[in-house]
Amino acid sequence: MKTTKGPEPENDTLLTEFILSGLSSHPELQHLLFFTFCLIYTIAIIGNLLIFIVTVHPTLRMPMYFFLRVLSFLDISTASIVVPKMLVNFLSKDRSISYMGCATQLYCVIFLGATECYILAAMAYDRYMAICNPLRYAIIMNSRVCHSLVLLSCCSGNIVSVVQTAWVFTLPFCGPKKINYFFCDIPPLIMLSCTDTSSYEKQIITGTVLVIFTPFCLILVSYACIISSILKISPAEGKHKTFSTCSSHLTVVTLYYASGTLIYLRPKSSNSPDTKKVLALIYTTVIPTLNPLIYSLRNKEVKAVLTKIIAELRKI
Repeated sequence: MKTTKGPEPENDTLLTEFILSGLSSHPELQHLLFFTFCLIYTIAIIGNLLIFIVTVHPTLRMPMYFFLRVLSFLDISTASIVVPKMLVNFLSKDRSISYMGCATQLYCVIFLGATECYILAAMAYDRYMAICNPLRYAIIMNSRVCHSLVLLSCCSGNIVSVVQTAWVFTLPFCGPKKINYFFCDIPPLIMLSCTDTSSYEKQIITGTVLVIFTPFCLILVSYACIISSILKISPAEGKHKTFSTCSSHLTVVTLYYASGTLIYLRPKSSNSPDTKKVLALIYTTVIPTLNPLIYSLRNKEVKAVLTKIIAELRKI
């Protein structure tokens, strides 16, 4: 793509790369940030791999753990798309990313993020069926239905990602090619465009509604039914156990959907770049790290299987 003339255009040359500014421009913080996020990334990978391994155990073959396994895979992928490049940039003076590399990273981030939004909705539907229709749960949420929901989530995420990535990279870029971000994302990229992006911002809002608000509304409906059913449970112990199971999922949903909404609903908002960087860190780095802790620490079945696996490994 050739850069077009703007207020302060560069020479009309083929745009082959962008420059990522990173999290911070202070040189004295780069090594500290490197070790901090290297630790966070390690915890995220190990934690999600453990969840993935544990949920394969024969005693955890329920749909809930199948979706949890898919969620762990998405979290590993999201963190691996963003964090390694960020770590390299902490220690390197060359923070460039190729044009195709930027487009690929944007596609992957949107695809994984959109797919996770739909998977979280599928997990809410699974909890609804388990609590509100326990006698029919095994029949309705069979293996075919679970795999179909995951496939539908992936296909929907792919469509959204292809459309959004294509729209972004058909925009004319001019002036500085420096992206004030730590990875290629929609808001910082459209800030580099030298054309009116108001129509494109409307398309982003439409995409945000489809990817975030529609699944979120389905989640709200599911949990409204779940809460209604929980209140009808007589024993207090039964209520506590059910609330505990659902609270883990609600915690993840709140963090994930809130950060995504604040970033993409107003891509050219008055929020400072640093604020958007923090919000982006939540869904690309923090949530993939927290998910294994949330689901393992608050789930007795997962903890029991993990303890059993560790005990078996010690005997070897």
